[in-house]
Amino acid sequence: MDFSSPRIKALAVTAGFTFWFFIISTSLSVFSIELLGIFLAIVITITQIFAIKLSTGLDIFAKINTKIFLGLMFIFIISLYGIVFKILRIDPLRLKKQSSTYWLDIDKIKQSTIFKEY
Repeated sequence: MDFSSPRIKALAVTAGFTFWFFIISTSLSVFSIELLGIFLAIVITITQIFAIKLSTGLDIFAKINTKIFLGLMFIFIISLYGIVFKILRIDPLRLKKQSSTYWLDIDKIKQSTIFKEY
């Protein structure tokens, strides 16, 4: 963000504000497309008009917003993997033997079936 123009920073911050507006308004059950459009128009107008004067502030907000968004996305993806592994009974660390697991059991593979090892 240090090398981008203030107008691009303003668009990035507008996208961040719009994302948080969507998340908050949806969680409060007051989301509507009309409110989102009005909010987007107001924020993009203000940030584009004052882009040069607010450049450092926009840069700071964009960095904070990115860290929060990536942190939430990381937590969501790790949680999703945990849920999927639990549902499919996959033990990624192979800590315990399970009767219905999808891992191959090395003990059941016969040595005579392996002809070459590359």
